[in-house]
Amino acid sequence: MKKLLILAFAMLPLLTFGQETGIGLRLGEPLSITYKTFIDDVFSIEAMVGSAGANSAQYYQRAFNNNLPAPNAFYSGHSTSNSFSFNLRGAYHEDFTSDLNIESGYLLGYAGAGVQLRSVRVDYAYTNPVSSGAPILRDRRTNIDFGPEIFGGAEYYFDDLPINVFAEIGLFMEVLNRFGHVRLQGAIGARYLF
Repeated sequence: MKKLLILAFAMLPLLTFGQETGIGLRLGEPLSITYKTFIDDVFSIEAMVGSAGANSAQYYQRAFNNNLPAPNAFYSGHSTSNSFSFNLRGAYHEDFTSDLNIESGYLLGYAGAGVQLRSVRVDYAYTNPVSSGAPILRDRRTNIDFGPEIFGGAEYYFDDLPINVFAEIGLFMEVLNRFGHVRLQGAIGARYLF
């Protein structure tokens, strides 16, 4: 994971083509450090590195039952840890400042698409009813999800501060691991502009 973070941040200077470039924190799903730059007046690209939230309990129970560690294994529970997320995406922006009669700063609405890679370690607890005493057994797996995402939101740029704030909502669909599984995502955040 450390190598991926170093690689992601090493590539960031290559992405700085245009005007408003910012780095900040995204609070939501996924929780991330965000780096965004505009490549022209209306298009931006963004890279995010952070921590992905776990899927539902049913999601992991189904994954366990589809790939049993032993022929008579019976799912007892699970825990998750070491989550990781990496997003790369592009967006189209529209200025709504004059439409909404905003007199200070400016407001952009945006929509876009990208790809997302998510990873989480899952520690399963299970029993084997055939064995005497049925002790609790353990099985550790890494769940990796990859797929496209779509999103939309708005961001406000202050006149007197090198900061913007944003809110967005989107959908992520798994292509790798469980094809077609859709996850609702959203976040708020802020970036320092340089």
